Amino acid sequence: MTLPEEQQAISSAPVVNATPAAGDSSYLRDGNFWGITLTQFLGAFNDNIYKQTLLLLFVAAPVVVGSTQTRDVQWIGQLMFCLPFILFSGFAGFLSDRYSKRRVIVLSKVAEIVVMGAGLALFALVDRSGMAMNMVLPMSSVVFLMGAQSAFFGPGKYGILPELFPQRQLPAVNGIVIMTTFIAIILGTALGGWLKELFPGMLVIIGVVCVVIAVIGTLTSLMIRKLPPSQPDLAFDVSMLAIPRQIVQLMRTDRQLGSAIWVSTIFWTTGALVQLSVNYLGKEVLKVGDAKTSLMVSTISIGIALGSVTAGLLSRGRVNLRLVLIGATGLTLSLLLLSLPGPGPGGHLLNYPLSMATLIVVGVFTGIFAVPLQVILQERPPVELRGRTIATQNLLNWIGITGSAVVYAVAGLLLEKLHLPKFLVFLVSAGMMGAVAIFYRPAPPEKAAA
Repeated sequence: MTLPEEQQAISSAPVVNATPAAGDSSYLRDGNFWGITLTQFLGAFNDNIYKQTLLLLFVAAPVVVGSTQTRDVQWIGQLMFCLPFILFSGFAGFLSDRYSKRRVIVLSKVAEIVVMGAGLALFALVDRSGMAMNMVLPMSSVVFLMGAQSAFFGPGKYGILPELFPQRQLPAVNGIVIMTTFIAIILGTALGGWLKELFPGMLVIIGVVCVVIAVIGTLTSLMIRKLPPSQPDLAFDVSMLAIPRQIVQLMRTDRQLGSAIWVSTIFWTTGALVQLSVNYLGKEVLKVGDAKTSLMVSTISIGIALGSVTAGLLSRGRVNLRLVLIGATGLTLSLLLLSLPGPGPGGHLLNYPLSMATLIVVGVFTGIFAVPLQVILQERPPVELRGRTIATQNLLNWIGITGSAVVYAVAGLLLEKLHLPKFLVFLVSAGMMGAVAIFYRPAPPEKAAA
């Protein structure tokens, strides 16, 4: 489609079919469904094994800043994971539209094998010399490469779904893909902490596991059928390294799409703050150790899996916009609960079991919120702009997540100076989702502004 025709495409951007056959589950017999679901599952599983292992090393790593020694440098790992999404998401979106999304996915998985091989080598060095300050930057560099691989994988992963499945199946397929993704996060985060505790001083075992999973994920990506490029004659433009001009125009013209992209950015920024805060709460406040702290992070994903499937079922083949408000409101209230101090200096109101229960609730409302938002972001853009739209979403999301690392570091220093507990960072997350609950009101498809 040429540039002058884009405005017409925006006004006729497809929405999910409102009259599907009830209980349509034919996608379960489709090899493409299992290919993309397993590939995404294994990728998320692998990322979280490595990332959680690194964060647990960093949360207690002795690092010298100026003349003083500090702990909890998770923000460095978070920052290094985020930067590639800012640097490469725009170009990844161009590749996703210019070439077959399936090809981009397969090559991204091959790159994952190489990255995890580098992670294995660094884990072997830590086993030999111990976790010291001079290992923080090399290990964060592997996280940077892991983020780069994910940045190129993302636009193809989500952009390919509308090319593989009919519109009526997208809410259910998205619900299952998101559910299995967060099941992978549950297992990967928990396994990272469990292996670290089970095999002290033997990080190389975790590295070997990550390499094997990367190989299996590459093989499952081959199950996805070959697809033609959505815009094979697309010429590269320097604006595609950031936000392409066509997407800027699209966001201005389709305000519903633009709003959804900005809300997605707030949502993922909040999520990044929550993960760092939960790691601190478990290890430094509740003092439950690596395995139980990782289980706390995983517990959120249990709720997300439940919430995602629930949202898919309640959608019934169309975008259920009421779920956006329900999800944002529930998230705000549950995050407020996690920010409440308890008796004693630095004490938390909730003990370990109650914190786990609250984190499940956080996850349920996250899943309920995420599914309709993701369908909006997939369905509104015209097909030839879909990859670049999702890449723009990724870019802005990861700018927000990068900002969350800075917010976490600055808020932590400020709370320390005020002699307040660091878990009050949960208040920041609650405030962000509270603003979404109050101000974001997506219009029904038939009333959406063109």
